[in-house]
Amino acid sequence: MSNKINSISKPALNRFPDYLNYLNLMKNKGLIQISSTMIAEHLKLNPIKVRKDLELTGAIGKPRSGFLIEELIMKITDLLGYNNSSEAVLVGVGQLGKTLLSYEQFADYGLSIVVAFDKQEALWNTEVKGKKVLPMEKCKDLINRMKIHIGIITVTADDAQEVCDLMVDSGILAIWNFAPVHLTVPEHILVQNENMAASLALLSKRLKERIQ
Repeated sequence: MSNKINSISKPALNRFPDYLNYLNLMKNKGLIQISSTMIAEHLKLNPIKVRKDLELTGAIGKPRSGFLIEELIMKITDLLGYNNSSEAVLVGVGQLGKTLLSYEQFADYGLSIVVAFDKQEALWNTEVKGKKVLPMEKCKDLINRMKIHIGIITVTADDAQEVCDLMVDSGILAIWNFAPVHLTVPEHILVQNENMAASLALLSKRLKERIQ
């Protein structure tokens, strides 16, 4: 990941994936150039804020014509480190796990889920979108052998800590946790929690505030 990213505020950092999504959409539609105003209007953001964000990438926009989309995509992917492909393993091949394994757009962000693990014997040696599902017993050896550092947890809350401990013991350094539970990890391990219940509660609260 680029060293420059350390100097970017978290709110700005959270906006860049949205910029990238929109730019890729416009590129696929055949657009060559785009203005910060156009991006701001689509994402409903302040145009000045968007322009300042894009300046952080080092891309140079021209008056009236704006930015070259191809260059801007390249600059943002470089800034975020998405061009450094990261391999990951997933544990828990339920409905959510299968959905994540099937999500092809992860490649746009430099993430490749290479294999999945599950404790259910019926799933062993099956495939989801070309990703093989293996027994948990093979997890540690494979992570070590392939030097994988990202683990995705999509198991139940009861099993999450045990899976987390196994990942850490296997050499995983960053965990994307979808289980609705707080994980206890060593200080050097990065954890990103995706609490869908909390997100729904927040969305509901904001909706109530708007319609009152």
